[in-house]
Amino acid sequence: MDRELVKRILSSIILLPIAYYSLVAGSIFSIFFIIICFIAASYEWNKMNKNYSNKIFGFVFLLFSFYAFYYLSIKLIPLIFAISICIATDIGGYIFGKIFKGPKLTKISPNKTYAGMIGGYLLSLICLSIFANYLYYPGTYFQFFLITVLLSTVSQAGDIIVSYFKRQAGVKNTGMIIPGHGGLLDRIDGMIFAVPTLYLFETIGFFKI
Repeated sequence: MDRELVKRILSSIILLPIAYYSLVAGSIFSIFFIIICFIAASYEWNKMNKNYSNKIFGFVFLLFSFYAFYYLSIKLIPLIFAISICIATDIGGYIFGKIFKGPKLTKISPNKTYAGMIGGYLLSLICLSIFANYLYYPGTYFQFFLITVLLSTVSQAGDIIVSYFKRQAGVKNTGMIIPGHGGLLDRIDGMIFAVPTLYLFETIGFFKI
């Protein structure tokens, strides 16, 4: 098995229980965990960007994003759903991209391919079926399908957007805190876009969480 894939899987296995425990342990632990992640992500963003307006924009966006994390953590399962879709999209994209290769999706992130994009969607839909049958089922199945595809799309877009800023900064990773992933932002680049998206759709009443 590819060493990079092994590191990604092992990191996820280790980090997910830590994140899950921190979020279910109680409101104080949840808030503390989210604040720590916000500080770490903001530090990486600030260090990576030299442009002052980019620093401010990133800080405001991350503040909103982590508020969405906190909001969804109150009900927990919706947050786990969003995070699971992002992880499934990332792993599916990595595996399919490695196996099938093919045309590049964008010049911004050379490792992204159309095959990887399709793999990300496929694994996210498998994740959807698990949640729909056993854990979590908001609204109609069609709404659930749409929000899954949207979260997967936004997650992949978030990955490319962060890659764009990394490219501008001339760095490969936002940090080195997580083995196999680099910095915290390298791990949650899709999540910081997908989680606020789920929050916004719940807020406008697309479906009730």
